[in-house]
Amino acid sequence: MKIEAFFDELTFTLTYIVFDEKTRDAVLIDPVLNYEAASSTYSFTSIDLYEEFIKKNQLNLHYILETHAHADHLSGSQELKKRFSKSILAIGENITQVQKTFKEVYHLKELKTDGSQFDRLFKDKEKFKAGSLEFEVFNTPGHTPACLSYYVNQEALFTGDALFIEDYGTGRCDFPAGSASDLYHSVTQKIYTLPEGTKVYPGHDYKPKGRELRFETTIKAQKESNIQLSAHTTEEEFIKFRTSRDATLNAPRLLLQSLQVNIEAGHLPSMEENQTRYLKIPITRRENE
Repeated sequence: MKIEAFFDELTFTLTYIVFDEKTRDAVLIDPVLNYEAASSTYSFTSIDLYEEFIKKNQLNLHYILETHAHADHLSGSQELKKRFSKSILAIGENITQVQKTFKEVYHLKELKTDGSQFDRLFKDKEKFKAGSLEFEVFNTPGHTPACLSYYVNQEALFTGDALFIEDYGTGRCDFPAGSASDLYHSVTQKIYTLPEGTKVYPGHDYKPKGRELRFETTIKAQKESNIQLSAHTTEEEFIKFRTSRDATLNAPRLLLQSLQVNIEAGHLPSMEENQTRYLKIPITRRENE
């Protein structure tokens, strides 16, 4: 099994292509649609890179896998599906909870909240195959209620925003229906029970203190030295830290743009009569500081 990582500098997002060199079976995890907020324009720069790699290596892309509905970048899943029409777009079944929450936030009257925008919804501990690649799915809520981690060939775990490289810590838990307690249990009772040699691949790398990009670590390294949640961290300590830390964080730069697209499985809003698409951004008053 081989893993190719792609890094989007603007959103610090890691996208992965996991493939079998012999059979050419492959999946792609967390694709990015490049979006510039100031001009409200998008491009397929990242998608083009994925396509180039897939075609160069003659891969058979079985699945496009989302770890959750991202709040920091728009998903490129629909453009990928156009280019690789046989691929299956999948996410966790708890995406329905996120859809119900943000249907109200955006006042999206027509939004379906049954997850039907995706081809497949995974249940906790569900197993599936992508050709010769074997997967097990773990619900790892906390950052959002719909977060999944993908365990591949009992070798590698893709954690999305649940767990980052050990010198950065974990995902934030202050989004609607997020929970520091849930994330603590997701990590300690699921992720940390895997063999210590398991390789861990996070959904982002923020390169703390200006270090070089890292996208691979191990369960052993996380348990020993994750600065926010090691094997020795108590639930009370983590909740206290995560709650106080999250209170200081600004909203992700693309939060309002990305979520309304990502809960629709990466579908952009429909063209209107003037051949233009429009995102819907709620405006609320901020109290005087």
